[in-house]
Amino acid sequence: MKIPRYYQNLDPFLKPNKALVIFGPRQVGKTTLLKDFLANCELKHRFDSGEDLRVSEIFESLNFEKIKSYAKGYELVVIDEAQKIKNIGQGVKIIVDNIPDIKIILTGSSSFELAGQVGEPLTGRKINLTLFPVSQIELKNIYNDFDLKNRLEEYLIYGSYPEVVAQPDIEEKKRIAGEITGSYLLKDILELDKIKNSKVVLDLLRLLAFQIGNEVSLTELGRQLAIDQKTVARYLDILEKSFVLYNLRGFSRNLRKEISKKSKYYFYDIGIRNSLISNFNNLSIRDDVGKLWENFIFMERLKKRRYKNIYANDYFWRTWSKEEIDLLEEREGKLFGYEIKWGNKKIKPPKTWGQTYKNSSFEVVNKENYIKFIT
Repeated sequence: MKIPRYYQNLDPFLKPNKALVIFGPRQVGKTTLLKDFLANCELKHRFDSGEDLRVSEIFESLNFEKIKSYAKGYELVVIDEAQKIKNIGQGVKIIVDNIPDIKIILTGSSSFELAGQVGEPLTGRKINLTLFPVSQIELKNIYNDFDLKNRLEEYLIYGSYPEVVAQPDIEEKKRIAGEITGSYLLKDILELDKIKNSKVVLDLLRLLAFQIGNEVSLTELGRQLAIDQKTVARYLDILEKSFVLYNLRGFSRNLRKEISKKSKYYFYDIGIRNSLISNFNNLSIRDDVGKLWENFIFMERLKKRRYKNIYANDYFWRTWSKEEIDLLEEREGKLFGYEIKWGNKKIKPPKTWGQTYKNSSFEVVNKENYIKFIT
């Protein structure tokens, strides 16, 4: 099954003497997206991989003539897995500054490495896009709302990586999700020289897998893992920048009793979470359906905001007296509160919320109304 991606046509993002930088986890479909686009691209182009030693040597040399010679005569230069090339940002700067009207596409599976390399050298010379695991927005090109709801259990259990979604066989879905977790995502993370102990990282992820929707204490995580708080914080930062975890921080503006210094963590893909804890059981026999649902809705909403350019700061809201709202969006000068519930029970907004933020809104997202919220 071919799944049309939101950025199927990259033409609107290609600008003369600028680089289009596409971030996203491994196996999310970046290379496929590039090849599909280039198959119908009329620009004279070259396509290389950052894993090609010959290409790496050219860019890492920072030799003007070598780099200009590499790109000369092409209208578009495309480098997949660009984070593998040291000094890629400085090398691309040489191209965009010296070859009139040239266009560049770079992809990277680790924003930790690639963003750091292209950030300063390409300031004002780049456009950033993030490609996520398959979104419900993209699946609406294939299925109607009725079909999406019927397939909801699959997405909550096996996740939304393209190869997983396209695979009809359940056992194959499990195998692929496990392979992506072990062979690609974690391999990338553990290759980073700041992570020395792979077992600790896996244990950290498994602890967080059981804490979806809860505030996380770095001190407590460090105690359970027998490492210091600074090491926990460093590992979490790398896991964020490698598109494994998303850090949602607490919101506080007016009240001492609001919790603002802690974070909640969501997995970019719920299938990765379930693979880490080896639990692909049906929803009917699980005790974590609420956590799966909250993670799924949060990430699908994030995809919608990124793809449709809905600019918002996101937080959770909680008080020491245990009043809470799962997701808070600050946009257009207003506050929008969303409580994410698997059941259909009617819920009133927290009393303190309404008293403190009088012009805010509050909405419950459940199985009846979720599709509009995330697509």
